[in-house]
Amino acid sequence: MSTASPPPLKIQQVDARSGSAEILDQLRVKLSPDGNVVSPRGRALTEEVFGKPLTPIEVVETICTDVQRDGTSALLRYNQALDKANLSAEQLRVPAADLAAAHAAADPALLASIRRIRDNVAEFQKAILHQDVTISPKPGVTLTQRYVPLRRIGVCVPGGAAAYPSTVLMTVVPAQVAGVNEIVVIAPPTPFGAYNTDMLATCHELGVTEVYRMGGAQGVAALAYGCDAVPAVDKIVGPGNLFVALAKKHVFGTVDIDSFAGPSEVIVLADETANPAFVAADLLAQAEHSPGSAILITWDETLIDKVQAELAIQVAKLSRSELTVDSLEAFGALILVRDETQGCELTDSFAPEHLHIETANPRDQIAKIRNSGAAFLGHHTPVALGDYAAGPSHVLPTGGTCTWAAGLSSNSFLRSGSITEFDEMAIKQIAPDVIALAEKEGLTAHGESVSIRVRS
Repeated sequence: MSTASPPPLKIQQVDARSGSAEILDQLRVKLSPDGNVVSPRGRALTEEVFGKPLTPIEVVETICTDVQRDGTSALLRYNQALDKANLSAEQLRVPAADLAAAHAAADPALLASIRRIRDNVAEFQKAILHQDVTISPKPGVTLTQRYVPLRRIGVCVPGGAAAYPSTVLMTVVPAQVAGVNEIVVIAPPTPFGAYNTDMLATCHELGVTEVYRMGGAQGVAALAYGCDAVPAVDKIVGPGNLFVALAKKHVFGTVDIDSFAGPSEVIVLADETANPAFVAADLLAQAEHSPGSAILITWDETLIDKVQAELAIQVAKLSRSELTVDSLEAFGALILVRDETQGCELTDSFAPEHLHIETANPRDQIAKIRNSGAAFLGHHTPVALGDYAAGPSHVLPTGGTCTWAAGLSSNSFLRSGSITEFDEMAIKQIAPDVIALAEKEGLTAHGESVSIRVRS
């Protein structure tokens, strides 16, 4: 634990009572799918590898094009250049023996927690899983909406600054509940990624046998286009940095993706009943992702200063205090609004990935807010419960995309399709309507394909 005092905290305080909070618009631009949120290390690495300061979009387009064209050789080249991993094609896949060894070496208490969390996630995901629906609206007519699990999916697990066995749980278990047979996990070839005992042990505990040492845009491209070392998948899911998110966006259409999952975000909506220490802890929990956006919106004027003081106290005790301070100052804000109504309106307009409502009656506020990736209600429901154990997946849309995108769930791994069946009498009843519309559109062959059956 770091005991050094961090620099003075300069998180923005905004009085939005007499107008709108422009800071939210500014943050949304920076955090959007077209944003440019890259760590200093990421910018330096870009110049080192490409010889010039490319934008993240340019970096991703270059990498994806190279992997699509050159396959495994480009994947290995970028593994070496970006992650300093000198691997052969044969070394990309983690051997089964390594997965078993990681499991054997893992803390038994951790494995017990993983099993309990797996059961929590599976219980929720089974409850919401779509089921086939069949109706017979008229005699001789049967209409079915069928749900079929995807054949093969890829899971991106981050591994740059921390290990994320939780991401394995929150992606793999919903896919298993949906019935996906082939689940591929990729993680950067780093100590926090594909060489991390806890992450590998989690894969083994869940029965995942296909794990690859690759990450970043090159890993996403390999999953999407396939190569000698890695067969292509049908869908790519999981969080990551901006390069991973932009790569998923780039390959969408070749494969499906879950959503744009970029830098983490939280809005804490609080009133006078909120505990300042709780609020500060909740803001810090997102900021420590670095980058991570942490915003307080409140109509209690005294809460702002109390939370500011708590942030300074608590951040000094964090193992990632310096990075967390950087994140708070770049993407954080403490916003004072006139009342509950304005607070809900601003929250809805920002459309945060995570929304934590710490008020006396949080259900009153959530009823007024349409847009959030996941909502957490009450003083005793921190976002971390959803991150780790509650049941819904923590893979959520960011960058304001939850206005149209949904968080990952078991249903994300199903493909739906309809099945239609008419008998001879039923087609005769509906034929006049089909023929009339086909003739109106000038598609006479369509009409004839029905007429010929009615005449016979």
